[in-house]
Amino acid sequence: MGQHPPSEKNGEGKHRDDRDVGDALRKAYDDTVGEAIPDSMLDLLKKLS
Repeated sequence: MGQHPPSEKNGEGKHRDDRDVGDALRKAYDDTVGEAIPDSMLDLLKKLS
């Protein structure tokens, strides 16, 4: 009772969770950056400049 797996006992579990979150954020960022800019947005930007 009250025991944790060894990886969590010494703090490695938190580091793994942090790494998983970081990997998910990087993937979301990369996916977003890779998206094309819609023509309607480009048209709006042209009107504003």
